Amino acid sequence: MLSDRIQTLSPSLTIAISSLARDLKAQGKDILSFSAGEPDFGTPQRIKDEAIKAINDGFTQYTAVPGIPELLEAVAAKLKRDNNLDSAPSDIIVSNGAKQSLFNLFQAVLNEGEEVIIPAPYWVTYPELVKYAGAVPVSIETDEIGGFKITAEQLRAAITPKTKMIILTTPSNPTGSVYSREELEALASVLEGTDIIVASDEMYEKLVYDIDFVATASISEDMYQRTVTINGLSKSVAMTGWRFGYLATPNKELIAAMNKLQSQSTSNINSITQKAAIPALLGEVDTEIEQMRRAFEGRADEAVKLFNDINGLSVLKPQGAFYLFVNIKDISNDSIEFCKELLQATGVAVVPGIGFGSEGYFRFSFATDITTIREGIRRIEKFVQSKR
Repeated sequence: MLSDRIQTLSPSLTIAISSLARDLKAQGKDILSFSAGEPDFGTPQRIKDEAIKAINDGFTQYTAVPGIPELLEAVAAKLKRDNNLDSAPSDIIVSNGAKQSLFNLFQAVLNEGEEVIIPAPYWVTYPELVKYAGAVPVSIETDEIGGFKITAEQLRAAITPKTKMIILTTPSNPTGSVYSREELEALASVLEGTDIIVASDEMYEKLVYDIDFVATASISEDMYQRTVTINGLSKSVAMTGWRFGYLATPNKELIAAMNKLQSQSTSNINSITQKAAIPALLGEVDTEIEQMRRAFEGRADEAVKLFNDINGLSVLKPQGAFYLFVNIKDISNDSIEFCKELLQATGVAVVPGIGFGSEGYFRFSFATDITTIREGIRRIEKFVQSKR
């Protein structure tokens, strides 16, 4: 009954773990969940006020598929102000989160059997959407020694005549790694003279610690032309449920193709969200973003120390985002079983590393209050001690 295409997809492991934790908590069990990929802060009031105004003004009809003109202008202004990118409003399509932006991109450019290079650990959705488009995910392993980032040599070795695209995530979900300008320049030099597309997922751009964020497309004119920048407001402005993402590329043919696809699927995103996003894009809630960033950085510092004090576990301090990718290889090489036992024994929910393409780790979200973080790590320590 089901299509072969839909059966290539696997359920999202992160959503599955979060849902299980919620269900157990609803049953009255003492559950501490560190599986969620969303901030624990509320959406800034300025954004909510703009949404309320849009509702009261009756701004509730369909809009143009890629977004209303003033929204596209705000995205272009943001890309210029923050990333020094000269994107025109016509280079931009607004979608229901970065996930739809990626779906549109993959469906528009990938053909059966073409290869997409994906550095691991990776966000769980990348290989699934690549497979759904009929293409082949090609994983490049990274580790702590290289800061969970691929090198130019690794990229060069992975490229074949079938390579159509590479996905870069900076800052990374799940590791928090951020590519420096020098690292991006090294990768860019490998890609020169090829037709390989770069999909650069920069969703956590505003949440970086002790490092300057550099947009992939800003590296050179060559990288600007080949890069599709994917971003949004879900993480940096605590707007996960509002569903706002966007992509930008100077490739007019590609923009037209993705616009056509979205027009035949979801059409425009929520009109209220479009209005509400504008002040965030124009920098009007930067103070709130910085307060959130500082809170995340403080949590990261303490959580990293607590984990590294546990015999058998280790973790790198993240350069961005709000996750720790904790190494459990001295305890277990079966992250699914480890996380299952941890949840059953302690009520702590984390996400197995295998879901991100790297066995021997788990992802721990510190997007929750510090008291809960301390208690969660205390329970994890007790569990690990019982395994040694």
